[in-house]
Amino acid sequence: MTKILNRVFAFFNKPENVILVILLLTLVYLTIVPLFSIAFDTFTVHSSEVRRIRGSSAGDFTLYHWNYVFNSRSSKNLFYKPLLNTTLVSLAVCAFSLIVGGFFAWMVTRTNLKFKKAISTLMLFPYIMPSWTLAMAWLNFLKNSNIGGAPGLFTALTGITTPDWIAYGFFPIVMTLGMHYAPFAFILVGGILRNMDANLEEAAVILKASRLKIMRRITFPIVMPAVLSTFLLVFSSSMSAFAVPAFLGGPVRFQVLTTQLFRTLNGVNPGAGYIIASTMIIIGTVILTINQIIIGKRKGFTTVTGKSSNISLVNLGKTKTLISAVMLLILISISVIPLVTFAVQSFLVEPGNYSLSNFSTIFWTGEGRPDIASGEPGILKNKYIYHGMWNSFSLSILVAFIAGTVGMLIGYAVAKKRGTKASNMLDRLAFFPYLIPSMAFGAIYLSMFSVQRGIIPPLYGTFAILVLVGSVKYLPFASRAGINAILQLGREIEEAAMIFGVKWWKRMLKIIIPIQKPTFISGYLLPFISSMRELSLYILLVTPSTSILTTMLFQYNEKGWDQYANAIVLLIIAIVLIFNFLINKITGASIDKGIGG
Repeated sequence: MTKILNRVFAFFNKPENVILVILLLTLVYLTIVPLFSIAFDTFTVHSSEVRRIRGSSAGDFTLYHWNYVFNSRSSKNLFYKPLLNTTLVSLAVCAFSLIVGGFFAWMVTRTNLKFKKAISTLMLFPYIMPSWTLAMAWLNFLKNSNIGGAPGLFTALTGITTPDWIAYGFFPIVMTLGMHYAPFAFILVGGILRNMDANLEEAAVILKASRLKIMRRITFPIVMPAVLSTFLLVFSSSMSAFAVPAFLGGPVRFQVLTTQLFRTLNGVNPGAGYIIASTMIIIGTVILTINQIIIGKRKGFTTVTGKSSNISLVNLGKTKTLISAVMLLILISISVIPLVTFAVQSFLVEPGNYSLSNFSTIFWTGEGRPDIASGEPGILKNKYIYHGMWNSFSLSILVAFIAGTVGMLIGYAVAKKRGTKASNMLDRLAFFPYLIPSMAFGAIYLSMFSVQRGIIPPLYGTFAILVLVGSVKYLPFASRAGINAILQLGREIEEAAMIFGVKWWKRMLKIIIPIQKPTFISGYLLPFISSMRELSLYILLVTPSTSILTTMLFQYNEKGWDQYANAIVLLIIAIVLIFNFLINKITGASIDKGIGG
């Protein structure tokens, strides 16, 4: 017994072991246990369903939800049609993003294109901007009055009414999500093209193979792992998108799994919603697990790659300037036009009327008029907006602090215990929330913490549940940064301090953190920015007292008060950009360093 106690004492005398055990237990409770909770809820009668399920009482066991979702008259519209729509949208978004992102990547790496640096930088903007900003910009520019409401800028400028299929539904959802995720293909495919061995293509040129044959027999097989990885990532991300289908599909009742999940969990049949959430979790986990397997096997393709410094660039000839200018103009339009439409729409008293006399600052600084938006004051004089802004900022700061700090501790424990089963398990648990679609993740926390769990009181309706779900969901960003930062440090740096008896917390504060400061701060910055612009994760969990800017934006949009919604968009983008700029100037950390880590 004494030997066992001595071993236990010796084990917990090392800080990395203490961190490892505490975080393992915590993450099991916060990532694995909620899955059992949501599974249990699919077989449980909820209080709002008692009237629907005859002869039942709240808490009873039932198979009603499973039959209702998969084998009832409502199944087609409730589940199968949204599932088909989700699949078709996701496949189309994959095709669009791969074609556009792959084309831009090939042009930048394989031709003598002009403005390469500017194009590469601007290509990241559609992803840095929240996807719902592109959806709102699409509506501002191309919406029509057929469904209801005022026409967009395009109709006002040209007099041409856009068809419904262009303004709403499948096509605009695919276009906006495709533009948002095209940077995935640009980064992944571009990285392979930039680093592949030039000798392979040079040899083919010497043998007088055509450019098309070179691409088909050499280039495509080498970039195929990146293409497949992009396909899986984009498919999973598109499947979990909520805001874009809600904004663009709502007017024509084009339902996907996420919008149907929102309707069911906010309606009288939450059990069906939990089944939809479970389905999304399974699909997302399978897809991203396949992606991890592909990434793990990609080393097999790197044996034929190398530095491409000697590569022969395709000469665009006389069309070089024109093609370069067109590509640059497209990217500027995607980056700038949305901001312009938000600004214009936020000043229009009467939507659709673009005469100068119709422009006003009432939605920014007005006291409110009874005939406009029920007398709602302008956002800069609106106490509810300030309340939402405070909630958003406080939430994002707390999420960033918790996720960033825990991510740094995970990085320390995983790096110090690298290769052990416990280290690998902690690493996977920290990454696991990334596999779950945001709205489904919100749903499992709604299921888990809507009732008392042991000593933990019901958290639904509290600010704490928002902080908790945000911290766990964005932990993968911080843990990746933390693990990479610690692995880059040589062991001898900390060992030298240990020889002099420097305590662990002092080693962290005085040595490790200062050396890797930019990377660690990036691990705080990315969760902050992600939380500030997040809608899907929080939409099921907020109440009027815990509303944040993104959920208020969604509510204003649903009420048809587009001017307020557009003003809030500009406010959120300004906060994110200013915060990132200040952090970058003060510490040197930035979003791209966080993503790169």
